[in-house]
Amino acid sequence: MRGQSAELDWRDGVPVARAFDDPYFSLADGLEETRHVFLAGNGLPERFRDGLHIAELGFGTGLNLLTALQAWEQAGTPGRLRFTSFEAFPISAADRARALAAFPALTDWADLLNQSLILGEPVQVGPAEVHVITGDARQTLPAWDGKADAWFLDGFAPAKNPELWEPELMQAVAEHTAPGGSFATYTAAGAVRRSLAVAGFEVTRRPGYGRKRHMTTGRMP
Repeated sequence: MRGQSAELDWRDGVPVARAFDDPYFSLADGLEETRHVFLAGNGLPERFRDGLHIAELGFGTGLNLLTALQAWEQAGTPGRLRFTSFEAFPISAADRARALAAFPALTDWADLLNQSLILGEPVQVGPAEVHVITGDARQTLPAWDGKADAWFLDGFAPAKNPELWEPELMQAVAEHTAPGGSFATYTAAGAVRRSLAVAGFEVTRRPGYGRKRHMTTGRMP
């Protein structure tokens, strides 16, 4: 199942999803926000190991993947990283390149991603096996046969994109999490925290990045 192409507006070089009126990354510093929320929120890079499997709701520009790859390289982790992302509205390669140009530190990884990525098919991007599964995650995630060690829950804001935060989908996230696995998300919305707790995670509210007071993390016992 292929996703519909995203329609974008641009604000100060940052892509904004027209359908959700929400930016793909922080207008302040998207790279540092990704490190704070998704890496540190999942205890990475400390948990890096050969075969670690990261899964993600919302591939977007690929910024989270590239940040993880940079951290993997800097940590000198041997072996392979696995990265699976679920994306309903993929952006074009040209728009992805334009967005990622905002992060010069990731230029080499961004070039490699744009050369390698084939939506819907597993591909090698440096040390990572990357699979971007397109289509509605409410259908594609329950049908997935994988289990993640760490989840990046990075859909658009729950108030604007409630479909990607439904309790049934959070339950599917839990069911596709390895024992001891984790999640992190920028949102601290009460409904999201409750859904993840009901799904089986031990949920914690933590300081957010920048002007966001709180974020949410969790661990599967």
